Amino acid sequence: MVAALMAVVGLAFNLLRPHGLELVARTPHEVLVPCPEPGGPVVAMAADDAALGRQRTFLVDARPAHAFEAAHVDGAINLTFDWLDPVPEEDLAELARRVAASGATKVVVYGDGGRPDSGEFLGKEISGRGIKNVYFVTGGAPALLGDEAR
Repeated sequence: MVAALMAVVGLAFNLLRPHGLELVARTPHEVLVPCPEPGGPVVAMAADDAALGRQRTFLVDARPAHAFEAAHVDGAINLTFDWLDPVPEEDLAELARRVAASGATKVVVYGDGGRPDSGEFLGKEISGRGIKNVYFVTGGAPALLGDEAR
């Protein structure tokens, strides 16, 4: 009874307001609103690019740890990309420290090679958080490792 009384009071109050709240939407609501894509710039790199074998290239594998342990490019480190959570600050700081200590001029990230590619998105994330000269390998680990990546 109290709920019904409060509903009547609410409706009456809404009618008295000059611009009351709509009780029925005039236009449908957008459910899938595009979100701005976070992150910084990354450059696509082919799997056969000569820069991948250079000493001043720092390699990051964005795949889960079990995939990294099964097969990875020599010299790569693993920094698993999580689609829901950003890279923790301590992991990002450790990555930045290791890149600086290596003297690398390029940071190349490779992921699962899917669409969307985890490597591309990890690259965007770390680029947007301060690491410069970030590239990602188109085709990801499958393009680099072939059947070993599967």
